[in-house]
Amino acid sequence: MPTLEIISRRPTGTPKAPPLLFVHGAFSGAWIWDAKFLPWFAARGWEAHAVSLRGHGNSEGRDRLHEFGIADYVDDVLQATDGLSSPPVLIGHSMGGMVVQRALAKRRFAGGVLMASAPPYGLWSSTMGLAWRSPYVFQQMAMLTTFGEKAIDPDAIRRAMFSDKMPRDEAAKYEAYLQEESRRVLLDIGGWIPFPVLPPRETPVMVMGAEEDLLFPRAEVIATAMALCTQPVFMPGMGHAMMLEQDWQSVAERVEQWVSATVMAEAG
Repeated sequence: MPTLEIISRRPTGTPKAPPLLFVHGAFSGAWIWDAKFLPWFAARGWEAHAVSLRGHGNSEGRDRLHEFGIADYVDDVLQATDGLSSPPVLIGHSMGGMVVQRALAKRRFAGGVLMASAPPYGLWSSTMGLAWRSPYVFQQMAMLTTFGEKAIDPDAIRRAMFSDKMPRDEAAKYEAYLQEESRRVLLDIGGWIPFPVLPPRETPVMVMGAEEDLLFPRAEVIATAMALCTQPVFMPGMGHAMMLEQDWQSVAERVEQWVSATVMAEAG
C-alpha cells in the first residue's frame, strides 16, 4: 500500500461523531480542504481529515502518476479510513466525488457528500458540454491534462475553478498548487459507463452543485442526484471549487447541517 498524506484537524474537546474524510478532485490534493474547510470543521467539534490520493500532494507515487487508475484511488480512500476512529462520512469533490461513490459501494460508511461531483456515468457528457459552453477553457483543460500545469493560461483555470467574484490574486494563490492528473484515471472515467457503480440505496448521500460551475453544470448535478435517488442542493453564486470561494463558509454550513440532520440522526 502506498504511503499517503493525510492532513488531520481535531477539535480540542470530545469530537462529534462520525469523523469526516475529505477527498479531493483531479489536479489537486488534500491542501484544497485544509485551506479553509478542515480548520472550520475542527473548530465546530468535528474530527476532520483529508487524504491526498497516490501521486498527489505529498503522497507517494508522483513519479508513477499515469500508472494509476480509479480503482487505485478508491483503495486509497479505504486505506485512509482504516486509521479513523469509526466509519466516516466521505466528502468528495469533482473526480473525488466519483471516488467516493465507488468507495461507498465497497464498504459501509456513515454517509457521503458529493460536491460538484463527476456523475456516476462518467465525464463524456460534461466534457462535450464544456467544449460547447467554453471552448477556450475546454482547450486549456486538455493542455493541462497533456502537458501539465506549466503549459496553460492561468485565467482559463480561474474560470474553470471559480466564479467571477473570486479575486484574481486569491485565485492565483491556489492555482500555484495545481498538478498533473493521471491520464489513465481520466480515461477510466472519461467515457459513458453503461453500468455505473452506485452506493447502496440505504446509504445517505447528499448531492451538492455550484450554480456557476462550468465543469459540472446544473443538468449534470440533477442527473447525479436522480441516479442516487435524492434531491440536489445548489449553492448560489458558486464556481466549481466552492470550498475555496468567497462564500465558502455557507457551503461548509450546508454540509454540516446535512450531516447533523441526516447522518447523526440515523446513528441516534
